[in-house]
Amino acid sequence: MTGIILIDKPKDITSFGAVARVRRICGEKKCGHTGTLDPMATGLLTVMLGGATRFSELLPSHDKAYRAEFRLGTVTDTLDITGKVLETRPVSANAAQVAAALAEFVGEIEQLPPMYSAVSVNGKRLYDLARQGVEVEREPRRVTVYSAEILEANESAGEYAVSVECSSGTYIRTLISDLGEKLGCGAVLTELRRTAANGFKIDSAVTLEALSQAAESGELDRLIIPVDRALEEYPIITVSAAQARRFGNGGELSLERLKYPRTLGLFRIYDPDGAFMGLGEIGDGDSLKVKRVFVG
Repeated sequence: MTGIILIDKPKDITSFGAVARVRRICGEKKCGHTGTLDPMATGLLTVMLGGATRFSELLPSHDKAYRAEFRLGTVTDTLDITGKVLETRPVSANAAQVAAALAEFVGEIEQLPPMYSAVSVNGKRLYDLARQGVEVEREPRRVTVYSAEILEANESAGEYAVSVECSSGTYIRTLISDLGEKLGCGAVLTELRRTAANGFKIDSAVTLEALSQAAESGELDRLIIPVDRALEEYPIITVSAAQARRFGNGGELSLERLKYPRTLGLFRIYDPDGAFMGLGEIGDGDSLKVKRVFVG
């Protein structure tokens, strides 16, 4: 079984646990996801099955979108509502001030990975160190917030909902915490839902229960998305039958014989019958090299 399944991950389960459920339901040993969601978070989890797992790091889009809810005036050790409350502070900011402060985070920014995260420092996961009460120095990371807008505001309760579109590696918990510090009152993430990832939207996702029901009724195939759907940003090159055989065996293809101009980058390769062969790459030379062969 090869392709992509879009899962609407429920709350209180890890991304690893959700993938394990998919593996059991589909009966496919090779199974992985393209971006971790915390246990408290829900929403779109892109799951790669079988031969599709070979293309995970080559997906052209790793950008994400979220709906996040937060509360001003509370600070926790995990930066979300599941953690230990460290401080409560008075809140004087109104909705207009929150919106203005939020706008300052749009663009390329630096974030310090939270201690409760899967980032490794000297071979140890930060969350393991955090659970031992150890805090270590972390290197800030540059990420991009494309947009951040208030969706709902309850000024009297200091509670807000925002939409965020951002690059891969952006921590929404950190964004909310940093926003709270900018406002001077602190803030804590209370709900998080991923609404888009890898060019897909939550509307196309299914629950684990629906996936299980589809498997029981023999309708799993209709939920599996061909891997090349996620690679559509890459241009297409159609090759001859002989070239398809050579490509499938890992051989380079002459650009002159392909009658294709030397344009740098990755390309989707299809055989004469329209079957997806994999990704090829054109570099500084005069040939197209195999980047990844698709094995269905």
